[in-house]
Amino acid sequence: MLLVVVLVGTGLAGWWQLDAWRDAQRDDAAERAGRPPVPLAEVLAPDDPLANEDDGVPVEVVGTYAPRDQQFLVSGRADEGRDGYWVLSPLEVAGTSPESALLVVRGWVADPGALPPVPDGEVRETGVLAPGEEGSGVVQARRVVDSVRIPALVNAVDTDLYSAFLISTSPPAEGLEPVPPPVTDPGWSAGLRNLAYAMQWWAFGGFAVFWWWRTCAEQRSVASAR
Repeated sequence: MLLVVVLVGTGLAGWWQLDAWRDAQRDDAAERAGRPPVPLAEVLAPDDPLANEDDGVPVEVVGTYAPRDQQFLVSGRADEGRDGYWVLSPLEVAGTSPESALLVVRGWVADPGALPPVPDGEVRETGVLAPGEEGSGVVQARRVVDSVRIPALVNAVDTDLYSAFLISTSPPAEGLEPVPPPVTDPGWSAGLRNLAYAMQWWAFGGFAVFWWWRTCAEQRSVASAR
């Protein structure tokens, strides 16, 4: 009976701490997505990899878009059940030396032949950072690619590229549909203490089972010796 009480107690305590860890993970992701935008330079330098804690962080960046013929179309991107493309444009970031460009998802389009022109002059874009994607990234006809695989796209533009890309949350140009930013992943350390507590409670339960088995084994050994 005592073993049952211990197992129920440690099991419930472990699940309670696991729920607390999940809540902390959700809160961390929501807090990160809800931060006010910060300048890109405070989060990411041209040659730096995107840190896990900066994935999904809102930033603002000032620069000039590369010519229209340097845009890409990222295939296989659905919008409310419609198949289409992301419009991915290199934004030459102001103040970088040597000049570096940040790939920006400006919006979604169904018809690859109806691309709007890129904005003229210096612009200010706001959006969330995302790491490069998996996939071949091979540039096909009409500059269509299957993913935002940044190392594969470097040779298809005239400038160096940042290691991450931006999903714009600015109002899209006429002819483009907005692309909702992805759900932000929480930081690995969010709620880590609660997860450790959950593991400890379940370890206590496992130890109680071992103690019960050991006690029963010793009693059987004593009984058989008589």
